[in-house]
Amino acid sequence: MAKEHVIDRVEPGSIAEELELEKGDVLLSINGQKIEDVFDYHYLVNDEELTVVVRKKDGEEWELEIEKDYMEDLGIEFENGLMDDYRSCQNKCMFCFIDQMPKGMRETLYFKDDDSRLSFLQGNYVTLTNMKDKDIERIIHYHLEPINVSVHTMNKELRCKMLHNRFAGDALDKMQRLLEAGIEMNGQIVLCKGINDGAELEYSIQKLTEYIPYMQSLSVVPVGLTKYREGLYPLEPFEKEDAKEVLGIIHKWQDYCMEKYQTHFVHAGDEWYLLAEEDMPDEDNYDGYQQLENGVGMMRLLENEFMETLNEAEKDDDICRTVTLATGVSASSLLTRLSKKFMEKFPNITVQVVVIENHFFGTRITVSGLLTGQDLLAQLKDRELGDKLLLPCNLLRSGEEVFLDDMTLTELKNALQVKIDIVKSSGQDLLDAILKE
Repeated sequence: MAKEHVIDRVEPGSIAEELELEKGDVLLSINGQKIEDVFDYHYLVNDEELTVVVRKKDGEEWELEIEKDYMEDLGIEFENGLMDDYRSCQNKCMFCFIDQMPKGMRETLYFKDDDSRLSFLQGNYVTLTNMKDKDIERIIHYHLEPINVSVHTMNKELRCKMLHNRFAGDALDKMQRLLEAGIEMNGQIVLCKGINDGAELEYSIQKLTEYIPYMQSLSVVPVGLTKYREGLYPLEPFEKEDAKEVLGIIHKWQDYCMEKYQTHFVHAGDEWYLLAEEDMPDEDNYDGYQQLENGVGMMRLLENEFMETLNEAEKDDDICRTVTLATGVSASSLLTRLSKKFMEKFPNITVQVVVIENHFFGTRITVSGLLTGQDLLAQLKDRELGDKLLLPCNLLRSGEEVFLDDMTLTELKNALQVKIDIVKSSGQDLLDAILKE
């Protein structure tokens, strides 16, 4: 049975609103064509002249003739953003984070997506293993880009081992088809100690430079290891000297790519610099922060934005308060340093940084985005938190006030008896949150 495309929201002032489309109406076709998924929709809706068939909530079908600007949107959001069923992952990766989660969490957290369509819509990285020739042809036909690829290694045999999928090596050939069609890509390597690092990392980077300029960027990030790894592949954590070796390889290839292609191309996740106890590179090193969502350059961007905003801020000695900033281990040293800079300019405002260790997943997980409500509560309840508590927005489920462990923001607020402000990711947002009443 074909999936129905039910309208969830009509944007105010949009073409759809003018046509009196409403929540609950069903899109049936555009220019006589059935809609398989969101790609069909966006491709067809770009035309200047449209014939749109919609079934209203009372069952009546409307045929609407629309004239509009090229690529102008209709202003419709659907109940299912993909407009189709999500494709689950067919791999059994040795480093999969979902396999390392404890039992008893909400069901949606255990769903492993590997849907190429989410790569375009949400920036997800996909392995290409469950893409058929038809899927590649659609990407080329619609010229959908960029597509974000979880490469991990360019050694086909090793890739089969890492993804535990005998087709994983051959799936890399699909990148060649995308390259020949001029489709832009971004790559990602999750590095596992003793598996795809060292000479294998060198080989993978070298092979991927051959895809420049259509492969726009490549990130290298360390595997995340929780305490729930019983029965899984025995991976080891990276240590300080390992991180230095990884950075040495990346910096060498950055120099090569800058000289040959005028781009750094390959980038190290922020965690490598923290682990190696080395300074983050300058902003120019990040080529416009193409891999920001992969944790590449987040700290450099935050520091630069914060200091720029702080330097421009007007000093106000009338403001007097204490603010607590809770964060994960990874960002704690940076936030402590920024807080000290802030207090030099605003001595009547005390900013105390509290480092929250991740007991839920294990202390080797150090990013703030994987902290839970229960860890926050346990480690903050006996502290004097001052006038308000600041928490980064990546602690909460997108669009909701719920932590990973299903504790709500309201529950945490009530338990701690303190005002809580959620801070967006920019340096300016952080400064504004500290200064705000």
